[in-house]
Amino acid sequence: MRMHGTDEKPRLVIKRSLNNFSAIIIDDANNKVLFSFSTANKEFKQKMKNSGNIKATELFGGMFSAKAKEKGVSKIIFDRAGYLYHGRVKTFAEALRKGGLEF
Repeated sequence: MRMHGTDEKPRLVIKRSLNNFSAIIIDDANNKVLFSFSTANKEFKQKMKNSGNIKATELFGGMFSAKAKEKGVSKIIFDRAGYLYHGRVKTFAEALRKGGLEF
């Protein structure tokens, strides 16, 4: 099943590699990227040097949910992009929920 984001509930897509984790919020109805953030950004690297572990993903989830709130996003559709729901993906999702995002 293909996920489709709306104005009210944009789609959050994740991408993970061995060293980094990134997330993008997309409004599919208007074909717009609302914003994106990655563990490779300077803002994140100042707080944590190693970005490929669970602790880094938890911090990243907190920072990402705060940025989403600033942009006015509170409800999302979580698109795992085929990744299994465990490890860093699960930690990121739990950090988003702690940060106040609903999905």
